[in-house]
Amino acid sequence: MVSAPFCNTTLIDEKIEEKPIWKTLTFHHFGLILSATFGLLAVAIALFLILRHATHYSKPWEQKHIIRILFMIPIYATVSFLSYLYYRHAIYFDVLRDCYEAFAIASFFTLMCHYIAPNLHEQKHYFRNIEVKNWIWPLNWMQKCTGGENKGFLRKPQSGLTWFNIVWISIFQYCFIRVFFTIVAVTAQAYHRYCESSMDPRFARIWVQVFEGLSVTVAMYCLIQFYVQLKSDLAPYRPFLKVLCIKLVIFFCFWQSLVISFLAREGGPLKPTEKIAAPNLRVGIPSMLICVEMSIFATLHLFAFPWKPYDLSERQDPLKAPTDGFDGDLPKSYAHGPARALASAFNPWDIIKACGRGFRWLFVGVRHRKTDASYQTKLGSLSLETGYPQGPTFAGNGEAATEVAKPRKGSAVAGKNGFEDSDTAGLLSYAQTNPYAHQDSYNTAYGESNPNHNADSLPSAPTPGQEYGVERFERGRRTGFEPQDTTYHGASLSPSPPRRPQEDVGRPSTEWDMFAGATKPGARPPGGGPPGII
Repeated sequence: MVSAPFCNTTLIDEKIEEKPIWKTLTFHHFGLILSATFGLLAVAIALFLILRHATHYSKPWEQKHIIRILFMIPIYATVSFLSYLYYRHAIYFDVLRDCYEAFAIASFFTLMCHYIAPNLHEQKHYFRNIEVKNWIWPLNWMQKCTGGENKGFLRKPQSGLTWFNIVWISIFQYCFIRVFFTIVAVTAQAYHRYCESSMDPRFARIWVQVFEGLSVTVAMYCLIQFYVQLKSDLAPYRPFLKVLCIKLVIFFCFWQSLVISFLAREGGPLKPTEKIAAPNLRVGIPSMLICVEMSIFATLHLFAFPWKPYDLSERQDPLKAPTDGFDGDLPKSYAHGPARALASAFNPWDIIKACGRGFRWLFVGVRHRKTDASYQTKLGSLSLETGYPQGPTFAGNGEAATEVAKPRKGSAVAGKNGFEDSDTAGLLSYAQTNPYAHQDSYNTAYGESNPNHNADSLPSAPTPGQEYGVERFERGRRTGFEPQDTTYHGASLSPSPPRRPQEDVGRPSTEWDMFAGATKPGARPPGGGPPGII
């Protein structure tokens, strides 16, 4: 008969009894003082920056997500201090921090998308036209075992829109997984089936940690992939510092706590001593470290998410106007007051809808993804309303164009500022049809027939002036200009009459005219030139 699993609750139920580390100061009290000091500093800096954004709420579609990201600092610092103070109930404080972590990652991804385009419709048009880069390490290494870069289930997506949807669901799935397993953890703890001090697979803790670890790894990987793909377009917004802040906060709050709890588990290498009790090893040290780290990240946020670019008074002065990527059109007045701005920032409905869109694409849209215009090889204009780059058209020889106009580097919103190569864009926009459809253009124009017609030969070029409608009859044919002498006469000190060119019997069947026309031999009268040329 298999016995029921037993959870050692001694570490949870016991009181902290430690010997002082200096005079009457114990390690527990030292950790509380340190956590409170750095936690208050982090909260003060973060609330100051949040208030500045709320009072200068000029771009709600961006600042709403910035406020959400900045609020990570007060939540993490406060929850960590409360977890240290009430260590017996730490799991109930951690659930709030864990849920908000997913909320902040999703908000950061949405903020990056809004830097590209202000709404989802224009974002789709933008991503339809990007050239997808291959997955970064380690997937690019794993592709060698699954069929390569363009084959296998780890292949690079063919469409930029499909790549965007994959990144979308990979990030927003963390919101669902994190909340779901937080509820699982609280429920298991209520029925004494969680056992925070044990890694026994018969308890819920190990499974919650595994699934949450996999989910956050996928989300952070795709967030880094998104940054690598759009690094040049997001450069004016200094995305590296923003990504660094988010990545380090997640790393230190999740993996740091996971490693310490693994080392302090039953039978682990970290053992309680007379000066450091077991609850301080499992809860106190991770919470104290998070409070210290939050004060550092709060300072970095002042540079990563500044509020001055959204200050309308600074914008009105051209000498003080910021030029670091925040050069879009701003309204003349702020969208909302501070209270309404904060209420809008903490309304999670947009995150819920984004999660729903991601799962709908995962279970429904992925099967119809190849019907999208971005998968077609011969496309017309993808969008005439938004001005975004067009897909490949016919290149003039009956085949699909192999070069598509690319968005200009350094432009956050491709298509609004034009193309990097306007000539290429123009050629693709006004590409010609198949020239082989009218092979006998010369004979059709002059009413002649060619018995030796070759269907594979290129059509004859029009005579000078023919394409402009300027024509006259000469020797039984129509010409557009006076014939001219194209031979080289060399330098001469005294003027001499122009030489009459002699026909070269070895010359090929066509002659090249300086007006870019190919004519048949004998069609052009010898000598002479345009009127006025001597």
